[in-house]
Amino acid sequence: MSVLSRLVRSGIGRRRVQTVVIALVTLIAVTSSVLGGTLLVASTAPFDRAFEQQHGAHLTVQFDAAKVTADQLVASARAGGVSETAGPFPTATIDPVDDDREPVAPFVVAGRAQPTGGIDAVTLVRGRWATKPGEIVLFDDGRSRSRSRSVGRVWTLADLPGGPTLTIVGHARSISATAGGWVVPEQFATLTPTGRQMLYRLTTAGTDAQVEAGRAAVAATLPAGALTASRSWLIARQDAAGEAALFVPFLMAFGVIGLAMAVLIVGNVIAGAVSTGIRRIGILKALGFSPGQVTRAYLAQALIPAAVGALIGVLAGNALAVPVLAQTNDLYGTSDSGVEPWVDVAVLAGMLGLVAVTALVAASRAGRLRTVDALAVGRTPSAGRGRWAARLTARLPLPRPVTLGLAHPFARPVRSATIVTAIGFGTAAVVFSVGLAASLHQIQAAEALADVTVEAGQREGPKRVEHETGKPVDTAAVHRAITGQAGTRGHCGTVRAEVSSPALTGELETLATTGGDCAESYRLVNGSWYAGPGEIVVATPFLTRTGTAVGDTVTLTYAGAPVTVRIAGEAFNTENDGLQILTPIETFADPELRPREFRVYLEPGTDVAAYRDELDIALAPQGAFVGMTEQGTPEAILIINSLTALLSLLLVAVAALGVLNTVVLETRERVHDLGVHKALGMAPRQTIAMVIASVVVTGLAGGALGAPVGLWLQQTIVTEMAWSAGFRLPTAMLHTYQPWQLLLFGLGGLVIAVLGALLPAGWAARTRTATALRTE
Repeated sequence: MSVLSRLVRSGIGRRRVQTVVIALVTLIAVTSSVLGGTLLVASTAPFDRAFEQQHGAHLTVQFDAAKVTADQLVASARAGGVSETAGPFPTATIDPVDDDREPVAPFVVAGRAQPTGGIDAVTLVRGRWATKPGEIVLFDDGRSRSRSRSVGRVWTLADLPGGPTLTIVGHARSISATAGGWVVPEQFATLTPTGRQMLYRLTTAGTDAQVEAGRAAVAATLPAGALTASRSWLIARQDAAGEAALFVPFLMAFGVIGLAMAVLIVGNVIAGAVSTGIRRIGILKALGFSPGQVTRAYLAQALIPAAVGALIGVLAGNALAVPVLAQTNDLYGTSDSGVEPWVDVAVLAGMLGLVAVTALVAASRAGRLRTVDALAVGRTPSAGRGRWAARLTARLPLPRPVTLGLAHPFARPVRSATIVTAIGFGTAAVVFSVGLAASLHQIQAAEALADVTVEAGQREGPKRVEHETGKPVDTAAVHRAITGQAGTRGHCGTVRAEVSSPALTGELETLATTGGDCAESYRLVNGSWYAGPGEIVVATPFLTRTGTAVGDTVTLTYAGAPVTVRIAGEAFNTENDGLQILTPIETFADPELRPREFRVYLEPGTDVAAYRDELDIALAPQGAFVGMTEQGTPEAILIINSLTALLSLLLVAVAALGVLNTVVLETRERVHDLGVHKALGMAPRQTIAMVIASVVVTGLAGGALGAPVGLWLQQTIVTEMAWSAGFRLPTAMLHTYQPWQLLLFGLGGLVIAVLGALLPAGWAARTRTATALRTE
């Protein structure tokens, strides 16, 4: 073993605290970076991974069974640009009734004997695949589900001869979203087939034009009018990208914070090692060590523990990322771990590079020190440093050990500024994390449009018939039943209507409302709620797509007639991808347009379950019933909340380790002063109070710095996350903190500082007086 190697090993062994701090800080920084980087890469293309793994369909096409035969559809595989096909699968639209009167919207089912094989390998989420007539597997989009769709429920097809039933035996996911459910092909003997479905893989399908060219080529090989509908895989991909984009801003924020803290603390550790070892450096140079050897020795003392911590951090980051990515796998149906080796290599190389550069800057000072100067200097700071602070704190009406501790940070202002910054970062991470969770909670609460919903449909026993096919529902009686129910705070009647606008292609969904409480379902971003007929409230995507603003006038077409309306306000409304129009029912002057759903808002403290049961009984004579309000938190929000909490804890731990290292350095530099204090009668408890007091100023300063930074980060990142999905947010969703809450979080910097100082404070209290006096 060379002399330099022995020197490095000796330095690592003597500075155990600094060695452990470097290793832990690097470990945590690499863990958070690997976790963030892996999730960032995985979140940018989860759909593409799932699409390839499940061999998804580039083009899903519906055909009219009366205009094309199965043989003709099979022959369409020879169309130009088509590389592979699957089908034809029979399809039908079913309108089921749940066995407990829960409403079920009509949807398309396809006949499929096996979930895998060929194009669009359907992934089972729960339950099993349908194996015989009378069983159905439902498409699961990963969002909250009503009780009527749970495995084991029985649906009745009341509109078909004999009222056949379907038992839900499983849930599955299709990356191509080819159907709302699947049954065995034999089931179509009791259904009314409305068409046939074909799935196509294209040789080139990267753009809308290429997919459209493939669709046109398929249509050209078949009789005119046979193709009734088609869906491009790019539409599903765009929808998935919108949700994945939510991860990008906050992962980038945590990654930058973690790297900055690692650089600060590692640099502080090496600089402290140099400052506390100046006399040893002089001895080494006197023994013949060159400046380069001294620099390399201190550099190695930083790189070795950093490399150990970084390697463990890579393993820890991947271990933490795998369960989180498992939720993504469950959401998209992917089967791989999602861990990218190149991310591990990039983070490992980047972190060790940062440590090397940071340590080199500090270690080069050791190499430049003159031998005589180094031998003549002890470890205690120069006599004049921080004297003004000591004189000022001595005047405070506090115990002398406390005032001595309060003056300590001013003896090493650069080192103290570094720790203030680290504590500020830790405080900012906590403020950001809690604020982000609060904002996401507000957004989720805004998407819950009512406490209870009432469906205005006729029902006979367990069966339900929509009111346009049965007797008209007496909406006035439904209104009286709702308002007469104890616990009702307000309600709003709604009905959906289709309109069109010259500025947008296709039909637009309009929600026509009655009652004065409809505004409670929405949060305004700009403008005001409509005051009467002829005014509308829309969401940000509508304004963006149409190039309009609040106060503008637009012309809609309803039932073939133009309707001129004014945009009164902009609300946060995610229905219909933010393109839904809200307006009073009187805007369309259509006597046939009557409420089909009522949103009910309850008084605080009302038992929702009991209210639902009592109202359902009261509505029975009116031919209406209480609908099922879906509960639960979207998986994307659960993932984001979990990640922010985890990354915040890691950054707080990094900040506390930085404080620990600084207090250890301060204590060792002042060990002789500590011996003098003990000789003059300072008790162990007073010693602990002095050491704890030495971090009060840095803790308070770090908290005061970090709280507003965290608030700014929270508002900026949440705004960016919302805008990536095309929405502006109401002020209440961004301003989630009260001033007193920010004050408490500012004091959290003091908590971080005290936690980091407890261990060295105990060490200082246990140091023997004679040992301290002999040390210089």
